[in-house]
Amino acid sequence: MSSKSLHVLFDDDDNLIDAVKEVVKNNIYINEVYTPFPVHGLDKAMKLKPTNISIATFIYGCIGFTVAILMMNYIMIVDWPQDIGGKPSFSFIENMPAFVPVIFELTVFFAAHLMVITFYLRSRLWPFKKAENPNPATTDDKFLIDMETGPNISKTKTMLKKLGAISIEVINNDQDEK
Repeated sequence: MSSKSLHVLFDDDDNLIDAVKEVVKNNIYINEVYTPFPVHGLDKAMKLKPTNISIATFIYGCIGFTVAILMMNYIMIVDWPQDIGGKPSFSFIENMPAFVPVIFELTVFFAAHLMVITFYLRSRLWPFKKAENPNPATTDDKFLIDMETGPNISKTKTMLKKLGAISIEVINNDQDEK
């Protein structure tokens, strides 16, 4: 059993947006869109759901905040209290103003670094992963839509040509290779 998909190449991002809107309107599934730079409005044209990645960032910031407070309390109060300038203060609350910059920096550090790791894992980007880009021109100046063929291939091709496609390639995806 084999299924077919289309690789549709564009040279203008406005034509790409118009084509994506038309493809979505015709209920044809888009597997992926490859672009050389972020295209404003593409996510809305594809009707992608917003991500909850900001919630993860907030949680990572809270973890950093907690680690910073526990670390500063242990280092400066419990483990090695110091008499600085003849004014010993052996409570965390009295020393809080001096700890604010460290707490802030560790909060941002944890949020940023754990967010990058989450992004790479969520995007399935890890070291030594083989590139999945079907057309190297999309890293320079072209835009590619990897999409299903739809119910009528010739009608879909005609529609895409009218929308400014410079190349349409039919790809056979063999599911039952042995």
